[in-house]
Amino acid sequence: MAEVLLGDVPERNADRLGADRWALRHGDDAIGWGELAERTLRRAHALAGLGVARGDRVVLALPNCNAFYELTFAIWKLGATPAVVSPRLPAAELNAILELAEPRAVVVADPDLQTALGALPADFGRDHPENAPLASVEAPSWKAMTSGGSTGRPKLIVDHHPARMDDAVRGLGMPRDGVMLNPAPLYHNFPFAMTHMMMLHGTSVVGMARFDAEEFLTLVERYRVQWVSLVPTMMNRIARLPDELHKARDMSSLETVWHTAAPIPPWLKEFWIDWLGPERIWEMYGGTEGFCTTQLNGVEWLEHRGSVGRPAGGEILILGDDGNALPPGEVGEIYMRRVGAEPGKPSYHYVGSDSRRLPDGFESFGDYGWVDEDGYLYIADRRTDLILSAGRNIYPAEVEAALLEHPEVAEAIVIGLPDPDLGARVHGIVKPEDGANPAADELIAFAKERLVSYKLPRTIEFTSEPLRDEAGKARRSRLRDDRIAAMEKT
Repeated sequence: MAEVLLGDVPERNADRLGADRWALRHGDDAIGWGELAERTLRRAHALAGLGVARGDRVVLALPNCNAFYELTFAIWKLGATPAVVSPRLPAAELNAILELAEPRAVVVADPDLQTALGALPADFGRDHPENAPLASVEAPSWKAMTSGGSTGRPKLIVDHHPARMDDAVRGLGMPRDGVMLNPAPLYHNFPFAMTHMMMLHGTSVVGMARFDAEEFLTLVERYRVQWVSLVPTMMNRIARLPDELHKARDMSSLETVWHTAAPIPPWLKEFWIDWLGPERIWEMYGGTEGFCTTQLNGVEWLEHRGSVGRPAGGEILILGDDGNALPPGEVGEIYMRRVGAEPGKPSYHYVGSDSRRLPDGFESFGDYGWVDEDGYLYIADRRTDLILSAGRNIYPAEVEAALLEHPEVAEAIVIGLPDPDLGARVHGIVKPEDGANPAADELIAFAKERLVSYKLPRTIEFTSEPLRDEAGKARRSRLRDDRIAAMEKT
């Protein structure tokens, strides 16, 4: 067992693996461990000159790029915490997060935001004249991620784990000194956490600045990628590539494929299992808060179709509206607790929100679901997204899965809109595949073959805009509020 300060990772790997062995690449921009270590030191000296020190936060609003990692390791070198946000946030939203984070420094890619906020550019400190060795300081929190959650109001999720990790612990199929591919935005928790943990173990990271399905296959083949994480939106785009591409590309190097972040339609899961084999496909349900996750591989999924797995190092409780525990098979709010959790000592804290934490340490993300007799968890939907129509509960994810089976549907989001008769009606928002032009009646008829009648969309609208972000997340609350506001104006 060797505890490693995260600020030491680049130098440690340069010494162990060789300075010239490549550590990172995004497109044509590739750097070795030695160059990463030097850039980390230069940037750390530059940040220290601004007063960045232990316990501070530094906000990063950057796309996937090598500079992102140079800055995270530099921030950890000084004992500070990276607070990561989307580089696409407008100034007003970013300002709301900055008020919560109270950072010592802000680094952004957008020149307009640099001017508006007095923020630092992405290349800040890269060419700083000082690169003398620095002793790493342990940051009390290794990350502070941001989330709008289901409410759309920003919050900061501050991890209580310090920026120190055991390099002997490698879960989730992580290779040592291998190659991983990250196609997802680093402002989301799983890609942020996994890329940095992989680097702790000497694994090189191939990053994608923007996801492209065919390029994904090319990169896996070219760099003999062993480990990757995806979201269902990406998996859908890959699955819908021509069959000849699936057959032509060599995917034999892939040992582990994780998917997270959103529900996956059963047909899509089956495609990946058939294509790569069930033992290589893994699913995780959890959150940035880190109080517990569930996991399962494709072999288990075939025996428990639709499940997101059993708790990994934790336990699950399903509670009804009255607060009492429900038996297997009954839908209620999902509460989880990690093994060894001590009341009063959570794994995180929110800035800007309150947790759904019970006195005994069980916590909830606000999702509804149920467990089977074997303890496997099934997700129904978010508590706040539940549609109550004519007294019946309708879970949007189930309706979305039915619409997504249609070959001309690229994305689908389902929300509930006010209805004077039903209370709420099911409304579908659909982004068609490029070149496709499905009719609303056609999609409703298609869904009718898969859903009971009361769950069918009463109305469908079409859009050319993406409905989910790069990590597969959807803001149903915002989509719903926008449409209700438009209805009130008419």
